[in-house]
Amino acid sequence: MAGWNYIFRVHALQRMFERKISLEEVIEALETGETIESYPEDYPYPSRLVLGWRRKRPLHIVVAENKQEQSLIIITVYEPDPKFWESDFKRRKK
Repeated sequence: MAGWNYIFRVHALQRMFERKISLEEVIEALETGETIESYPEDYPYPSRLVLGWRRKRPLHIVVAENKQEQSLIIITVYEPDPKFWESDFKRRKK
C-alpha cells in the first residue's frame, strides 16, 4: 500500500532470513498481491493473509493494519506448502 510504513516484526525477519525471502520480495508481494483471508477480530489490529508472487514463487504474508498510523505490520512470511494449499495457493486443502 503506497504511502504506508512497513514495520517488520522480529519473527517475520527471522523467518524471511531462514527462508531466503528479501524485504523487496515482501514489499512487492504486498503491493501487488491479494488478500485471501481476513481476520478482522485480531487484536490489537485487524490482520489478513496476503498471497503475492515474486516471479513464479508464491508468498504468504500475514500483515496487520494500523490505519490510524498508516502502518502495515508484517507478522510472518512464508512460501505456502502445496501439501496444505490448493494449486492456486488461495485456499487451504480440506
